[in-house]
Amino acid sequence: MKVTQIRNATLVVEYAGKKFLIDPFLADKGTYPPFPNSLRQDQFNPLVNLPTSLDNIINVDAVIVTHLHLDHFDDVAKEVLPKDIKLFVQNEEDANEVRNAGFQNVEVLKEDTVYENIQLIKTKGEHGRGEILKFAGNVCGVVFNHPNEKTFYVAGDTVWYEAIQEVIDAHKPEIIVVNGGDNQFIEGGSLMMGKDDIYEVYKAAPNAKIIVSHMEAVNHWTLSRNKLKSFIHEKGISSNVLVPEDGESYTSAS
Repeated sequence: MKVTQIRNATLVVEYAGKKFLIDPFLADKGTYPPFPNSLRQDQFNPLVNLPTSLDNIINVDAVIVTHLHLDHFDDVAKEVLPKDIKLFVQNEEDANEVRNAGFQNVEVLKEDTVYENIQLIKTKGEHGRGEILKFAGNVCGVVFNHPNEKTFYVAGDTVWYEAIQEVIDAHKPEIIVVNGGDNQFIEGGSLMMGKDDIYEVYKAAPNAKIIVSHMEAVNHWTLSRNKLKSFIHEKGISSNVLVPEDGESYTSAS
C-alpha cells in the first residue's frame, strides 16, 4: 500500500490494487475566506497550494468523504470529480447532499462495506469535546482490510476518546492516519487531535506507524509540524509517528 499526503486531510491511498481519494479539498490557495472566530483572520483558505496537479489527484477508483465540511469536500471537488465515480459517505444525510451535487454512484459506509474485495469498516469519531459537538456535526473514520495488505485506519476529524481505543483494540491497525493540526475556534477547545491525543494513539498502538495529516493548511490550525516533531522527538517515538510534508508518500514496505 501507499499513502500520499496531499494537503489538509486530503490523501491518495493505493490499497490492494485500487486507488482511493480521501476528503478532497482541491481549491487553489486562498480561494475561500478564513474560518471565523479563530486564528489568522487575514489568511484565506487553503493556506498552501496543492503539491501536484488536479489530474494526478483525481485519477482514482473511488472517493471517501468522512464528512462534508468545506475543507474535506469543497466546491472544486464537486466540480472536477467525475459524477459517476464511486463515492462513499458516512450517512444518508450526506449521501443526499452529495447526490444533489450531481454524483450518481454514492454509497453509505457501513461496518461491513466491501468494495472490490476490500473491506471498508466505518468507525466513529467526535469532532471535538463538550459543547462544540453540537455545532461540529457528525464525522466518521474508516478501516481498510484486505488479506494481501496491512490493516489501515483513517481516523478522520476526531479527538482521542474511548471509541478510538475500541477501534484500535478491535482491528489492530498497522498503519493509522490521524488528523493532528489541533484546529480550534477561539472558544470550545480542540476540534481534532493535538499532540497529547496523538501520544494516546501511540500508546494504544505502539507497534503501528502513525501518519499525521491535516497540518498547517487552513487558518484555524494551532499545532505546527515543527512543534509536533519536537514533541515526538522528546517522547522518543519519531520512528513510529510520521509527520509528512504535502506531497510526501509512505509505503508499507518503508
